[in-house]
Amino acid sequence: MYDYIKGLLTSKSNTSKGVYLTVETGGIGYLFEATVRDYNSSPQLGEEVKIYSVLLHREDKMSLCGFLHKEARDIFNILISVSGVGSKMALTLLDEFDASELIGLVIEGNYKELTRAKGVGPKLAQKIILELKDKLINYQTKEPIKITSITSSNQNSQALEDAQAVLISLGYERKEIQDALNKALLLVSDKDSAEDILKESLKILSI
Repeated sequence: MYDYIKGLLTSKSNTSKGVYLTVETGGIGYLFEATVRDYNSSPQLGEEVKIYSVLLHREDKMSLCGFLHKEARDIFNILISVSGVGSKMALTLLDEFDASELIGLVIEGNYKELTRAKGVGPKLAQKIILELKDKLINYQTKEPIKITSITSSNQNSQALEDAQAVLISLGYERKEIQDALNKALLLVSDKDSAEDILKESLKILSI
């Protein structure tokens, strides 16, 4: 329903019940549940902020979750599609790991590292990796995205294909992905690391 809302940050609170940011635009104040990470990175009260939003509709209420970065919002949406992972757990995971780090752990299958997040045991961590890896890496596209900054012999590397698939699954346009991957591949030292390529690509896409 809402992609993002831009307005003035009028309130921010970090309580035992959750972390919240209120953004006012057009005379309406929108209350977003957020991560501690975004709470700490948010601007001062009275300054403009852009929040990427998710509308959650439960039987008893509707609520909004908000993120300062699009990739975190998109990973949140994929996380809550995993059975057993609700909005609170997804926010906890995105507090413990940034979006690119979380994607990297999923691709590597490193479930033990995921258990660093509060409330995530080994069984849930393995379930998250199993379901997310399928959603992220196995996302199909009709044709590969052309990469011009590396030699043709390397254009079909698994790391590059994995990075491309994840970016497509996050909803980025093909032209955006092509430009980001081309730039990222000039910056990363290990072109066989999907995690490194993704991290640089997401930095570029968030600018």
